[in-house]
Amino acid sequence: MKERATKEGAKETGQRILSLWFPYLAVERILRQRLGRSWRSRPSDHLTPSHPPLVISHRQGNAQRISALDERAEALHLKRDLGIADARAMYPSIDIVEADPEADRRLLEGLADWCDRYTPLVAIDGTDGLFLDVTGCTHLFGGERAMLDDILSRFLHQGFAVRAGLAATPGAAWAAARFCGDRIVVSGEEEALLAPLPLAALRIAPETRTSLESVGLRTAGALMAAPRAPLARRFGGSLLLRLDQALGRLDEAVSPRLPVAPLSVERHLAEPVTLTEEIERLVGMLATTLKADLERRGEGARTLALLLFRVDGAVSRIALGTSRPMRDPRLIQKLFHERLAALEQHIDAGYGFDLVRLSVLAAAAFDMQQADLTGEVNDDGADIALFADRIRARLGEGAVLQPVAVESHLPERAVATIPFTEAPRRTTPPRKPDRLQAPMTIFPPERPIRLFRAPEPIEVPATEMPEGPPLNFRWRRALYRVTRAEGPERIAAEWWREASDDAAASTRDYFRIEDADGRRYWLYRQGLYGGASQIPPRWFLHGVFA
Repeated sequence: MKERATKEGAKETGQRILSLWFPYLAVERILRQRLGRSWRSRPSDHLTPSHPPLVISHRQGNAQRISALDERAEALHLKRDLGIADARAMYPSIDIVEADPEADRRLLEGLADWCDRYTPLVAIDGTDGLFLDVTGCTHLFGGERAMLDDILSRFLHQGFAVRAGLAATPGAAWAAARFCGDRIVVSGEEEALLAPLPLAALRIAPETRTSLESVGLRTAGALMAAPRAPLARRFGGSLLLRLDQALGRLDEAVSPRLPVAPLSVERHLAEPVTLTEEIERLVGMLATTLKADLERRGEGARTLALLLFRVDGAVSRIALGTSRPMRDPRLIQKLFHERLAALEQHIDAGYGFDLVRLSVLAAAAFDMQQADLTGEVNDDGADIALFADRIRARLGEGAVLQPVAVESHLPERAVATIPFTEAPRRTTPPRKPDRLQAPMTIFPPERPIRLFRAPEPIEVPATEMPEGPPLNFRWRRALYRVTRAEGPERIAAEWWREASDDAAASTRDYFRIEDADGRRYWLYRQGLYGGASQIPPRWFLHGVFA
């Protein structure tokens, strides 16, 4: 991006920042619940009866004070931080509601999600504001003024009174929104905007502001005309930092609250859609457009997100992952079909969705495979991967797990189950055996089909010899007579995992046992006879064969 320095030392980077301020956010949350979301834009002949002045109360120290209030309460000259007892004494008819900062935060995050329709670079500013980096986006909405009017109109219909400021720096946009109303500041006019404004427009600490006013510096213009060195010595470097950021002399980053998707496609709808079938059809169309971008990059999608923007401001975000890089629109549509079917009861279409966006949140290299003479690709794992992805899309990420071998001798540690997408994949074909090399046959030890989650203790009254298999054993209050036995197979615990005074106490001797009815068991003796430990060996049943 090209930069050009102005005579004041500011840099023109072409950046455009939009600041949105919701001065009545806390009370609008209550009024939207009581009067409906469109209470501000309702025609006069459909207005509900006037509500009493509304104030939000919060505890500060040992007193209840006003933290927010609506326009009617402001018209009565009530102020923030005024005691609730004093406000009620002056106006007994006011309506008082306890503050809920967590609900206000969720509402602000919902508004930030809705602003994704204009730009993916949306950041939360305090408890009642948003920053939008609209650089390069305004022409998509007919220019800066047209986009600003569209935002204000849509928020009004959702029941919010919002003030906006658009400038080249976040500091100037913030000041324009809070002290000038709906103002578009041309790049390079930040100083003219800030000069007549009070010091609060520079976002400096209240104690610093009080100290500046005590020496006669009451406006940003007076501060800009004062010598910088004495200001820095007396009030610290943060004061000049805020001033330089607002004027564009120093950069100020706007950190988006959500990661920006590398690829996104969207469709604005003249008529909102409400049916799941219509959404699935749009997903197929968007995936077809997305395929060309993925092919150009040589990648496939590993994580996809579907964003459904509702007419009244609510946003539904649906994400799913794939076990392999994917860019086939038909397969992507199948996965979202399963996901939408699982979430059908939780997605409220309301009056319909007027914007649908499909984004690739994570991508990976897409390996092209050679087709045979019939045009088919021989990939044995593709069907299994698609089946697992569809099950996970409908039932959740933990619905399909895959066992993976772990470097451990103990049977309960030798295998771990991990999500299917995290399982290692073979990147090269298996190596063919050398015909000149003599084959070597290795018979792994036999393991039971069913392994218990934890070994279950059993009673062994007698054995043929101290180190031999049991003659019979009692398990779950039933006595089993042993007719055949194989073993022992000795397994010791890893020395790097367990530290024990008597290593033999952790040693296991496994036996494969068959009872008189032909049932087969896998049991073991923990500990050795005659060891240093005074604890006698114990017996456990670890699994059963077919």
